[in-house]
Amino acid sequence: MLELNGTIAEESWFDDDVTPQLFKEELNAGSGDITVWINSPGGDCVAAAQIYNMLSNYAGKVTVKIDGIAASAASVIAMAGDTVLVSPVSMMMIHNPATIAWGDSAEMQKAVAMLDEVKESIINAYEIKTGLDRKKLSKLMDAETWMDANSAVEYGFADGIMRRNTAEDMAVPAVSMMYSPAQVTNSLKEKIAKKCKIEKPKTKAEDLFSRLDLIKNWN
Repeated sequence: MLELNGTIAEESWFDDDVTPQLFKEELNAGSGDITVWINSPGGDCVAAAQIYNMLSNYAGKVTVKIDGIAASAASVIAMAGDTVLVSPVSMMMIHNPATIAWGDSAEMQKAVAMLDEVKESIINAYEIKTGLDRKKLSKLMDAETWMDANSAVEYGFADGIMRRNTAEDMAVPAVSMMYSPAQVTNSLKEKIAKKCKIEKPKTKAEDLFSRLDLIKNWN
């Protein structure tokens, strides 16, 4: 299990950022299928791209679980999961990339062109995961779209919603979240039956043989 908790950055100045190098070290420390828990407001899009590529090229199965927020660059990393699950109380957010530029009009135009290309690269990750049209994704980014768990599943950014009280979290389609009185009643009956199970009384013959076995084993 890996935890991506905090701001994503190329370098960590206060040891509270997630960097590609730190993530790579943790990723390579083990083998087999992995689960990546994400709770991050985002950060550097280049660093996020590096982590996305690490997970995309990982040999084992990658399950991403969003237990808090996966916003901005963190939402890009989440797209690398073979399966993406969201907590019922988690949030996702996608928006356009931003930067700070200084210089004359030519430099400003370069900055605009650069941001356009960065946006296209981000849309690539969203498109592969969701299957949504690029124009639709572009509009969602323009609007700085916030998604709760149901919206994330509806748009295709997540595959399912995490459930409580299961041995392992499962992908739950939106329709299965509907309340079913019959299902709840049957489940309750099964639990009561197990706890209140009464064994069939032994016959006199069975009881006699049991006593004889006990005496035999004692000797």
